[in-house]
Order: sequence, then structure tokens, then C-alpha cells
Amino acid sequence: MMPSSHVNFPPLLLASASPRRAELLRELGVAFTILRSDVPEVAPEHLSPAETAQINAYRKARAVAKRHPDAVVLGADTVVGLGVEQFAKPTDLADAERMLARLQGRTHQVVTGVCLLRQRPYRQRLFVVGTAVTFRRLHAGQIRRYLERIHPYDKAGGYGIQEEGELIVKSINGSFSNVVGLPLERLQEELKQWPPGQ
Repeated sequence: MMPSSHVNFPPLLLASASPRRAELLRELGVAFTILRSDVPEVAPEHLSPAETAQINAYRKARAVAKRHPDAVVLGADTVVGLGVEQFAKPTDLADAERMLARLQGRTHQVVTGVCLLRQRPYRQRLFVVGTAVTFRRLHAGQIRRYLERIHPYDKAGGYGIQEEGELIVKSINGSFSNVVGLPLERLQEELKQWPPGQ
């Protein structure tokens, strides 16, 4: 995507076990260590997808930062939203099929909340990036065939744009990496502004 020539990014603790986020950080050229937070994700009904993503990103980052107060921790959470309806990770195959059936033929928003947090000395950046994704019209057989090709259970909305995405996605408007799980363009700008040596 965008290997960076900027060499002063702070090393990060990635509060996520997502292999996709790790791969995206490697593309950005950031030194990092994976330290999963194991904080359960929440999805309060009264919050928007963007608010939910930011709350979960903060919760993940804070859980790791409490144990490593001098480190810069990166927490992230991706939520698929169709209006006020939120799509988290599917619980089973039927749930994944339901999600894709709801999304087919429509444009939805993929929002990723990102939290950069260091406890000592304290500094925090919390932001959210949205990308509009338009699905092709799909019938039940096409949805089942798609789900047979991927592992949907660790993906918000039950799909991964980087895995056979052309089968279901008609177009996107915005950051592609954001749909994968980390908005590299915005993250790069935020890291450039992080004070050197902190």
C-alpha cells in the first residue's frame, strides 16, 4: 500500500491478534510487538458504529497500556454499519449468511476506530475513519459459495475485502486498508505527529 520513508515512528505495542492489522503495520514500516488485549468488545445499542469502534479501540489500548505504561499502544476496532444497524463478527455460519444477505445490493459503512495511547507521560490520540462499501446484488447461493472460501468468524460483517472480495464488492469509496482493519493513511499522519522519543 504505502511503505513509509519516515523513520521516526515510535515502536508500538499492537493490542490486537489480528493478522491483517499486523500485516498492514508491516507495510507502513512501523516497528511493533503484538500484545493481545483480550478485552471483550462491546456494542451498546444507543451508540453509532463510529462511537462503538472508538470505545472498543480505547478499551483495548487501555488494557495493554495499564500493564506497559511507558509504551505507545495501538488499539483498533472495525465495525460494519448499515444506517444505525451494527454488524460485528458473526457467531456462526447462519449469522454470517444473514449479515451478507442484509448487505447485498447496498452501500454500507466500514468504520475503524484507532487509539494511540501512552500512560507515562500521558498522551492519547483517538480517531475514526469511515469507508463506503457497495456490495453486488447476491442471491443465497452466491453468499454460501463466498462463505465457503473464507473464514468469516473473525471479520466484522462476515466478510474480508482482501479475501475473494471481488466476488461480493462492487465498489468502495475511501481507504481500502481501513476496510481491511487499519486506516494506514490517517495512522501514518498521526504517527508523524507523535513527539520523537515518546
